[in-house]
Amino acid sequence: MKTKDFDFELPTELIAQHPLEKRDNSRLLVLNKTTGAISHKHFTDITDYLRAGDVLVINNTKVIPARLFGIKQGGTAHIEVLLLKQTNEKDCWEVLVKPGKRVKTGAIIDFGSKLIGEIISETSSGRIIRFYYEGIFTEILDELGAMPLPPYITEKLEDQNRYQTVYAKYDGSAAAPTAGLHFTPELLEKIKTMGVEVVEVLLHVGLGTFRPVQAEEISDHEMHSEYYDISPQAAQCINKAKEEGRRVIAVGTTSTRTLESVAQNGRLKSGDGWTQIFIYPGYQFQILDGLITNFHLPKSTLVMLVSALAGKENVLHAYHEAIAEKYRFFSFGDAMLII
Repeated sequence: MKTKDFDFELPTELIAQHPLEKRDNSRLLVLNKTTGAISHKHFTDITDYLRAGDVLVINNTKVIPARLFGIKQGGTAHIEVLLLKQTNEKDCWEVLVKPGKRVKTGAIIDFGSKLIGEIISETSSGRIIRFYYEGIFTEILDELGAMPLPPYITEKLEDQNRYQTVYAKYDGSAAAPTAGLHFTPELLEKIKTMGVEVVEVLLHVGLGTFRPVQAEEISDHEMHSEYYDISPQAAQCINKAKEEGRRVIAVGTTSTRTLESVAQNGRLKSGDGWTQIFIYPGYQFQILDGLITNFHLPKSTLVMLVSALAGKENVLHAYHEAIAEKYRFFSFGDAMLII
């Protein structure tokens, strides 16, 4: 299967630069994964497509202020460091460094009076940095760091909390699970009162989620890894729903990848670890019945994932219709329900 088969032309004016004033005022394209039928709704209409007994799975990760700005010791070069993921070694992170060529192993970067970093090695996608500090690292990040908005968002975000879901709990993501940005506390409460079970899982989102696939053949693409955690309670709830024939609907591709990463014989295992699961057409879903998602980048692994669920032709037809109807795309854009 060719990567070019998942390409499409997107007018730049449809890339949303700002969130809407109210989260759930976004539009909603509903795609029937079996027939390919399309309906145009608003996100608050999501309740018309959910029913008592459904399990709605959300990702409770929280975006950290992962952009740090410093100066290389022994020089005057300004350096930007973007935290990608924490390694197994204490206080060590895999990072992207800009400008990368000037910063070699052994370089010391001064981020201010409270934080110093040392480049200790290089990886295929970046560098490993060890941080030295006094106090609590997350509090220092809150003080010194900036929110890591995707590269296609070029305008300033006035309210940093708009790049967090209302249910974000656990620090660790370099990007938001953006399908969840449409939910308000009131809408979630309404969904629960309908008899829908809302179950939380965790996947810390890495920036690899934004990278287009470069390999000509999809199967040659090396997927980035991300940390996940599924509690015994979450696994039990989802397994019970599957046993009883109730639907499991994921909010976002990150929740989807979490569920399918640990599924065996149609059942979910609890636990934590790292996943590199790559879902593209031909994949047989074990847990997922439906998906709430945003509109994704051309040739991205995310377009491939939704195509695996609803069929490439159905998805690309829906994308072309969304473009014709001037839906807003990407992180701050409108939503799609595949059911």
